[in-house]
Amino acid sequence: MKYWLKTATIWLAALPIPLAAQTPSVAPAPLPAGESRDHPAPQTAEGRYWDTRPPESAKDNPAFKQQTRAPFSKTADYKVSVLTDKLGLGWSVAFLPEGKLLISEKLPGALRVLDASGNLSAPLPGLESLAGTGRKLGLLEVVLAPDFAASKRIYFTFFEVVEKGYWTNTNLATATLDDSGVRDVKELFRGVPAVPMNNSSSKQGGRIVFGKDGSIFLVMGDRDGNRHWDYMAKFAQKLDNHLGKILHLTPEGAPAKDNPFLKTKGALPEIWAYGLRSPQGLAFDHRTGKLWEVEHGPRGGDEVNILQRGKNYGWPIITRGINYPGEPIGEGTAKKGMEQPVYYWDPVIGTSGMAFYKGDLFPQWKNSLFVAGLRGIGVYRLEIKNDKVVAEEPMLTDQKLRLRDVKVGPDGAVYALAERGKLFKLTPAMVMPRAAGLSGTAAPR
Repeated sequence: MKYWLKTATIWLAALPIPLAAQTPSVAPAPLPAGESRDHPAPQTAEGRYWDTRPPESAKDNPAFKQQTRAPFSKTADYKVSVLTDKLGLGWSVAFLPEGKLLISEKLPGALRVLDASGNLSAPLPGLESLAGTGRKLGLLEVVLAPDFAASKRIYFTFFEVVEKGYWTNTNLATATLDDSGVRDVKELFRGVPAVPMNNSSSKQGGRIVFGKDGSIFLVMGDRDGNRHWDYMAKFAQKLDNHLGKILHLTPEGAPAKDNPFLKTKGALPEIWAYGLRSPQGLAFDHRTGKLWEVEHGPRGGDEVNILQRGKNYGWPIITRGINYPGEPIGEGTAKKGMEQPVYYWDPVIGTSGMAFYKGDLFPQWKNSLFVAGLRGIGVYRLEIKNDKVVAEEPMLTDQKLRLRDVKVGPDGAVYALAERGKLFKLTPAMVMPRAAGLSGTAAPR
């Protein structure tokens, strides 16, 4: 505890477009000055992996078949629509009644509502009390409470920008949403250490999902700054802090009663699993009830994990990546008592939000997991069979935008939120039937 006090005193009307002739229906956004997008265009030969670059590590050796480089497969054509291009630094999206969307913006922290006609609200009032005097508010995930229809409660993760530009740890709050904004704001939980000053990167975690019992699962980043010191500190392996962990909380923000380390001396009671680096996405597979997570690796080694109570996911002792100068990290890629990722990317895509497909609009996507990509500037559809990735499809890479979140709406459409202003919607692109006596591909209506 003394050590932590010392170091933490101080982050559907789809136009029918023929499959063979489809072109992007949305023009890519121009790049901001000084910003590059050197991620390679995906190769789309069926049955081959889309990225022809070699792994970052010359010693790359998957632990089992299908752990990486799944073959490319396209199963459905789709139309891309832009619902808005007026957002700030978008971070997450949630689905409100009447076709409305609730969207969080990271910095400056804001919640905004997009209605079914495409009208975007101003930032909703009511969050001002969360930021301390002289501090700026930042927002991450926003989700609706399971009983939102009756309670109008929302949950969201937030942080503050403090002295010298440092970001506090990730925190959890709840509020009531109404037509005038948010009210009854209540802070539920604060991450430990309060301000991870010595490793204050933007690897914050912040994703939230609800269990069937209404309890909350929350991921926390390890905040490493890509330095040797961060790797040697092994914060994600220590149970006296929340860095690099997944937490399990009651709806009131207290430790869940079935957490595995409640009786472990020195362990924080909120911890459910540990050994994560920079968790960016979190979702339950509705078919199996298993909890999946995606996270950033260092140079190589972005991971997809199935999270289990009390398990250790290895960071930074084992990893599929290497340090940015090219040096190895930790003790290798496997160690007894540490879990292997279900899947990994090397080179990375910069994983972000994730969602399992649950809907009827795209029957071909029934067994799919969608993962947003920051470095990979797209959305990646993973076909899942028996908890293994058997195929992969890069999508929206032509937009050249960092995609922060991906969600499946109640209408079965896929929604992808970019960091720079845009929210995309993917709906089926239908092919018109051929007229009698005519040959060739039908033109769009």
